[in-house]
Amino acid sequence: MTHRLVHLLVIVILSAFPAAASGQDSPATDAPNVLTEADIFQLEYASDPQISPDGRQVVYVRNAMSVMKDRRRSSLWIVDTDGSGHRKLNAGEGQESSPRWSPDGSRVAYVAGSDEGSEVFVRWMKTGQTARLTQLPKSPAGLTWSPDGNHLAFSMLVTEKPPELVKPPKKPKDAEWADPPKVITRVYHEADGQGYLEPGYHHLFVLSAVGGTARQVTSGSFHHRGPLAWAPDGQALIFSANRNPDWEYEFINSEIYEVALGAPAAVQATIRPLTERNGPDRHPAVSPDGEWIAYLGYEDKVQTYQVTGLYVMRRDGSNQRLVTSGLDRSIAAPRWTTDGKGLAFSYHDQGVTKIATTTLDGKLTVLAEDLGGTSLGRPYPGGSFTFSNSGTLAYTATDSQHPADIVVVDGTNTRRITDLNDDLLAYRELGEVEEIWVESSHDARRIQGWIIKPPGFQADKKYPLLLEIHGGPITNYGDRFSAEFQLYAAAGYVVYYANPRGSTGYGETFGNLLYHDYPGQDYDDLISGVDAVIAQGSIDEERLYVTGGSAGGIMTAWIVGKTDRFRAAAVVKPVINWYSKALVADNYFYYHDYRYPGAPWENPEAYLKYSPISLVGNISTPTLVMVGTADLRTPLSESKQLYHALKLRRIDTALVEIPDASHHIAARPSQLIAKVAHVLAWFAKYDNTDVESAP
Repeated sequence: MTHRLVHLLVIVILSAFPAAASGQDSPATDAPNVLTEADIFQLEYASDPQISPDGRQVVYVRNAMSVMKDRRRSSLWIVDTDGSGHRKLNAGEGQESSPRWSPDGSRVAYVAGSDEGSEVFVRWMKTGQTARLTQLPKSPAGLTWSPDGNHLAFSMLVTEKPPELVKPPKKPKDAEWADPPKVITRVYHEADGQGYLEPGYHHLFVLSAVGGTARQVTSGSFHHRGPLAWAPDGQALIFSANRNPDWEYEFINSEIYEVALGAPAAVQATIRPLTERNGPDRHPAVSPDGEWIAYLGYEDKVQTYQVTGLYVMRRDGSNQRLVTSGLDRSIAAPRWTTDGKGLAFSYHDQGVTKIATTTLDGKLTVLAEDLGGTSLGRPYPGGSFTFSNSGTLAYTATDSQHPADIVVVDGTNTRRITDLNDDLLAYRELGEVEEIWVESSHDARRIQGWIIKPPGFQADKKYPLLLEIHGGPITNYGDRFSAEFQLYAAAGYVVYYANPRGSTGYGETFGNLLYHDYPGQDYDDLISGVDAVIAQGSIDEERLYVTGGSAGGIMTAWIVGKTDRFRAAAVVKPVINWYSKALVADNYFYYHDYRYPGAPWENPEAYLKYSPISLVGNISTPTLVMVGTADLRTPLSESKQLYHALKLRRIDTALVEIPDASHHIAARPSQLIAKVAHVLAWFAKYDNTDVESAP
């Protein structure tokens, strides 16, 4: 470990526990062995499992934390579906992703490389030989085998020369001039976590499975991206794009297209649309017999939340119909069952993510209810699944005590075939998670939440309460592992988190309650939950704390602008001023009409009404403000507006900037540690009595 990283860890750990830093008594020796900040570097999780066509093996991405590089690293591992033969697939320590079995199961294609770029590789499973198939200028995405196993398709950025307004003078040899000006003319020109986007367009490519030159099969000034689907005869690719002339301003719209692959290089391939409506049509999946295409989408009603349905249509685009009309939940990751008579997919439902199948007439069968575990910090949804030719299911499973492991379902037999954190979590006592439903004080609407009790919890003791609010706001928390929440519980807090109105997994009406009203009555939902937890009898009402990130940061600032019940607050990567956010963020084009009526200059009163800056004159709560310096989603200027306002009002505050961090402020392990440690240190600073360590 580098000296700089050791120094960082020492600082954040000591700042999180002021008693230890000042020489006060440490917890009793018989205290539970709880999760610590240093344990973050030891956590692992599985992602992108791919079961072999014969159902005997699963290749998956194993994600771990590098204590030397302070980054997440990924490598491919393989395990038999009975749990035996668990081993690393390839030698070396490069970043590996996107494993995909060939249709006959003889090979696995995958992507490997570094931050500078990735290439397509293939491994012959019988011999163990590997080969690099490409030498690409940019990293590939959406890797997909052709049905006969002879080709691979993927998408890739094809760059273009950036625009220029002037020709710079010729620079003398060896002269050291400043970088030339950057001219931007695109609507979408930067992305959080990526920064400035190189000019160009994503196109589809087809590559021989034995290597060679990748052939570009789409053209034009449009983006073409995955997921991709092959026609069963291998003569066409089906994909989603927006090839309309005004595509840059149609932020939601996309269609399903088909591109023929048989044309020679001198002839431009034929691209034809299969759908045509105002709304997103995406994620095509072709039936085994080639007669039907399944896809996801909805008719855009211009509102905050809209349920994504599962549709099917004939290969020529005719007979389009909604299959999941009886399920008021958004559908993800559709794929045909092996018999071609139905479809499998995932969806969120009341704090869990389910895997299900449906017949074409809408008869639903749930196969699993614990998909997820790939969001290590907070209990957000995630995860993926795959089927063998015989219908054996492999997926990433989670619960409140485990990040993602691989689970296999074969008929009625369900078994976990990995246990990636047993070497750590078997020796840590985690906080117990309890589900709670609350009636909102606003309209008696039922709100789902969860309580995490500190390890060693005793009902006859009083504990501080920490309210943690999810981002989005159109997403959900659930009964899933959360390293951050477990660290809060390990520090002695009862943690309460919930899915207030606007959260997904409760239907379109519930999710759309924030339309032209955010923040709004979600405040009542959260405060009602706090009151319900207090009513259980183990909370010290004088020791309430609140924090959240992104939309959770918005709500934290909103809450302390409406009540002084909380002893301290930590506002993380917030929006403070919707007027500035809606014209500065990387996704600035999305908010008008969908979130608030009209553009900011057309309706400034509405944008101000729902901005926490409108309540800053009411805030008396000591408030920490935290943000990444490279955050383009809720830019640094948003956090500074709150910090500067509080400083001018002489309210206790501090601004914590995480260097080079994007909106995913805890992307690197040390950043997750620093985030939690600063929140805990701020709360401890304003606690009149020491936060009780678990007995």
